[in-house]
Amino acid sequence: MSIAATANVSSSQVLSAAAMLDHWQGHRRLTRRVIEAFPEDQLLNFSLGTMRPFGAMAMELLTIGVPMVRGIVTTEWHRLEQPAPSSKGEVLRLWDEDTAALDHLWRQIPPERFQETMSAFNQYPGKVYDLLMYAIDNEIHHRGQGYVYLRALGIEPPAFYERE
Repeated sequence: MSIAATANVSSSQVLSAAAMLDHWQGHRRLTRRVIEAFPEDQLLNFSLGTMRPFGAMAMELLTIGVPMVRGIVTTEWHRLEQPAPSSKGEVLRLWDEDTAALDHLWRQIPPERFQETMSAFNQYPGKVYDLLMYAIDNEIHHRGQGYVYLRALGIEPPAFYERE
């Protein structure tokens, strides 16, 4: 079957909503371990080149994931404004709150909504499943930057495949 022919197949599901959430939460557990691996004084301060500290990247992830899912559920799009954290403990607390909120909101997404086209934050159009994949991909991208920072600090990062 050609790629063009498979694009027209819409009746088969590759990944359930529950499996997609489980996949994302696996990434979130791993990203949390990356945050934990940073020394307190480096999470919010250490950077390379023109990149931001990993603590700032983690805060960015908090302004995308749950606000994205909330917008998908409610069709109302509001960016979350997070003040700069003052400690690693605060970042981890916010991360844990966000993880619980993601689980709660995810259950409210109507199954048919995943195939709908929306404009995330009123400026990024796409199928809902693509918008969600963007949020996951963005987390993976920034976590990779965190791995580089940890290695530059002489710290072995968590194994990327351990998501439990």
